[in-house]
Amino acid sequence: MTDSDATSRTGDADQPRRGRRGRRDIVVPMRLYKTITVFSTLIAVVSVVLGFVFLDAATLQVSALRAVISNAFSALGLSISNGLLSTGLAVVGLAVIAFGTFVYILGTRFRAQGMGKSQEDSGEDSNNG
Repeated sequence: MTDSDATSRTGDADQPRRGRRGRRDIVVPMRLYKTITVFSTLIAVVSVVLGFVFLDAATLQVSALRAVISNAFSALGLSISNGLLSTGLAVVGLAVIAFGTFVYILGTRFRAQGMGKSQEDSGEDSNNG
């Protein structure tokens, strides 16, 4: 270790706490943590399932969702080719899956008061013995 390393480590104490990859955890009360965890997981799971339903409708010509959407466009007097409808359904499916992933990642940034430090932030020794 050089003197410059020792100097730079003392300057880190004044900055907000970050993990090795720049991850920041937000500490919230336990009740809020439970609410965030439940709803973010629920939204993520529903989004992924819906995304795969859209992808399934994009790839199968006999999908019920595809038939409903196609009939809705026909009722409005719009005719859409199969290729355009498949592309639109695939884009919507991937977007919904990406949204669910984003919500899940955002939900994992929270932790409750009293919870241990995440594995990434544990730069300190444990006091277990």
